Amino acid sequence: MSFSIVEFLKSLAELTTANYLRQVWGNAPWVELVLDIIGVVLVSSFGLIIVIFLIWLERKLIARIQDRIGPNRVGGKFGLLQSVADAMKLLSKELITPNGADKWAYNLAPYLIVITSLLMWAVIPFAPGVVGVDLNIGLFYILAISSVSVVTILLAGWGSNNKYALLGAFRSVAQLVSYEVPMILSVLVPILLARSMSTVDIIEAQTVPFILVVPLSALIFFISSLAETGRTPFDLLEADSEIVAGFHIEYSGMKFAMFFLAEFLGTLFMSGLFVVVYLGGYRFFGLENFETAGGFALGNLFGLITFFVKMFLVYFVFVWVRATLPRVRIDQMLNLNWKFLVPVTLALIFAAAVVDKLLPTGMGDVSRAGVHLFSNVLIGIVTLEILRWHGRKQRVEQEARVSRNLEGVEALAAEAVSSEAAAAH
Repeated sequence: MSFSIVEFLKSLAELTTANYLRQVWGNAPWVELVLDIIGVVLVSSFGLIIVIFLIWLERKLIARIQDRIGPNRVGGKFGLLQSVADAMKLLSKELITPNGADKWAYNLAPYLIVITSLLMWAVIPFAPGVVGVDLNIGLFYILAISSVSVVTILLAGWGSNNKYALLGAFRSVAQLVSYEVPMILSVLVPILLARSMSTVDIIEAQTVPFILVVPLSALIFFISSLAETGRTPFDLLEADSEIVAGFHIEYSGMKFAMFFLAEFLGTLFMSGLFVVVYLGGYRFFGLENFETAGGFALGNLFGLITFFVKMFLVYFVFVWVRATLPRVRIDQMLNLNWKFLVPVTLALIFAAAVVDKLLPTGMGDVSRAGVHLFSNVLIGIVTLEILRWHGRKQRVEQEARVSRNLEGVEALAAEAVSSEAAAAH
């Protein structure tokens, strides 16, 4: 088959360029290798370039939420080139290695954390058929790769030969390892409903978006994602007032920038993963299957647009939380995880498994979703009642403690008065 620019542009619009190139180039062994390399370059370039836009977007959004102007000096009225100027500044800054640092660990950490942030995008379906690789254990792959960030943070903290960096690394590991537990458990609920760990199968199983079926699971996953990406109110890994910015304090220039690149890219990825698992991915009332009368399949393009719109809406919620909530204490953060999120998630898994097993096989998707939603609402009501009872108990104990302290103070005051009276006589 000979190359045609018209057919090539049509394949670009339909997002079927890889299939068109296979027809043009034939079945030679090198074809799949070249197509794989092109796919890797495209996804990696997207991840690295989009961060420049995300930094500008986040600074503008937070400025508007907090009634400020935001970047407005570089690149015209809206400061569009501010992030580009920051990137150029970081590229020109000197790379400093501290005395006594473990050079292998110190230099390897920033590269590893960026690589792991990019690897996770391999199993995200951007549109029907537009996915790096459709693994049947796609979610397991994501969770496994994301765990590597714990090792990179330890490498950075230990290799820097700085007590503040090491303290920040230990704190970060405690946070990341803790919140991996409810995140993994919450993802098990959609896996049970979809009966698959493939990201594509999970999207296709959502005739009703899972956020409407198991909203508590979605909420716990979102909270865990905030902690896993180190976002406010869980940004204890870089608490400036306590540990002087944490595990990356000894990094400068682009090595310093790599950690923030990984943070922004990880936040965007978690937004995309939330869309895949709970918001139906690229699906939007069948628009992803749209085809014109002339056979021009625009469904893939509409699916791609749908996916990105949903992803940036979720990303906006991440930014909104960052601009609104204060930082929590580390004891509050760990108590929230182990004493609240983990037990509730275990109850959700048990309820989802039991309800799904008891429902008849031929039951409609909407009816099935309604029953699961009812079980989620019931668990939510029970959880709120337990929290209300616990809060009331704490208030009673605190009032009793205050009352005892007041009685002690009054007794001491009375004793002091009587002592003064006795001394006067």
